[in-house]
Amino acid sequence: MRTVNEKARRAKQVEIMVKCFDCYAEKGLNTIGVKAIANACNCNVASLYQYFDNLDDLIIQSTEYCMTKVEDEFMEKAPTDVENLWRFIDEIPYWTAKKHGKKYRLMYQVYTHPKYRQYGQEFFKGVDERYTEYAKSLEGRLGIPYEKITPLIFILIRACVHYALFEDEFYLKSQIDVLKETLELFIMKYNPQAKSGAVTE
Repeated sequence: MRTVNEKARRAKQVEIMVKCFDCYAEKGLNTIGVKAIANACNCNVASLYQYFDNLDDLIIQSTEYCMTKVEDEFMEKAPTDVENLWRFIDEIPYWTAKKHGKKYRLMYQVYTHPKYRQYGQEFFKGVDERYTEYAKSLEGRLGIPYEKITPLIFILIRACVHYALFEDEFYLKSQIDVLKETLELFIMKYNPQAKSGAVTE
């Protein structure tokens, strides 16, 4: 059981990670230094190093923590049934681009940087595992095997992130259209009693 001091320390660490990530997301990874980050976190540089080994450690931990929270928010909006599925697919790219666009841009700045690439590889291995578990949770709701759902989740996420980065409507629409068609086929095959709710043109 954590002591009060351990809980307080973790709460402060989380607060610093969130403020740090938000600051970098707003200003860019290469435009501000550690003093500016400390100011954004309402502390001095020495205080930062009470919670993190160095600036790299802070960047790595804050990116992982904050992007995992983005995933959690994304999954909270998950469809609960087939009828809800189409609303989710139509709305989620615009919602997450508006709410998380700057965070996605920072995530790619961090995880494509040569210093941090290995941490990106580790993070996305975790993403693979988390989205597979997410697909398993949807299997019973949608009546589609999770092995079929998992790659479709990745298509949706990629389309959402690409749109958040570049606001590319053509790419988004092409991915979403294929996703919907594939889901229609899977519903017809695995859950024909369900009403898909998709509008075909």
